[in-house]
Amino acid sequence: MLSQQQIDCYHENGYLSVENVLSDEEISDLRRVTDEFVEKSCEVTEHTNIFDLEPGHSPESPRVRRIKSPALHHTVYDQTLRHDRILNIVSQLIGPGIRYNGHKLNMKYPQFGSPVEWHQDWAFYPHTNDDLLAVGVVIDDMTVENGCLMVMPGSHTGPIYDHHQNGGFIGAVTDRNFKPDNAANVEVKAGGISIHHVRALHGSYPNTSSKPRRLLLLQYCAIDAWPLSGVPNWDTFNSYILRGEPINEPRMVAAPVRMPLPYAERRGSIYEVQSLLDNPLLAKKTEGQSLRV
Repeated sequence: MLSQQQIDCYHENGYLSVENVLSDEEISDLRRVTDEFVEKSCEVTEHTNIFDLEPGHSPESPRVRRIKSPALHHTVYDQTLRHDRILNIVSQLIGPGIRYNGHKLNMKYPQFGSPVEWHQDWAFYPHTNDDLLAVGVVIDDMTVENGCLMVMPGSHTGPIYDHHQNGGFIGAVTDRNFKPDNAANVEVKAGGISIHHVRALHGSYPNTSSKPRRLLLLQYCAIDAWPLSGVPNWDTFNSYILRGEPINEPRMVAAPVRMPLPYAERRGSIYEVQSLLDNPLLAKKTEGQSLRV
């Protein structure tokens, strides 16, 4: 469980890291299963409903940057999504009723791991309230060198920046007034977790090291937070509940919203959507660009 100091730190800064949440055995299982999925990717040459591929992927040299909705495809990922230690921590930050609204495994392998440009998750899926967060389960030590998560402290209480380019949603900050100053590097050992608020500005550089960086991202929201884009249907929506009972009274708060519409001409994962960005800030990592916390 979190200390009051950790809870206060999360609410003040919009992010948190917690070490030693999963056991060595659990991390070993995640690595093994992930390796098996990468091996399966040798059978495909294009993006599928499971694999999002790096440029240059081939059966001889598999390059996977994301496993989509991994908890649907293997019990080890599903068990992690429902892990009591993780849910106990999440409940201290957004309340006892918890629903999940997505999951993915982002991977940066040595020397070619793709960057993720600065963005706010809230820009992709605004809700009736902002008690939403993402937990990153750290499968490999996450460091500056291998492209760790970066967060702008306190940005979760600020504006929602424009993520549109030429009128189309592109999944990255395009606001000319945005300056990524004072970014904090979230370095965490394998078995720990990162946590960031849904409105927190975050991104990551490419992996320029010799070590992989695999991060299982689990999206959680308060049970009374309803997506402004609508719900699929009552039974499906309630099947995402991890703790608590169904509720049909969304909690409404005053929070800035920009709807992610209309989309730019390219759809797909955040990597695909952001590939059209005219002025990427994190595509190249040069000496001196990263700031240590």
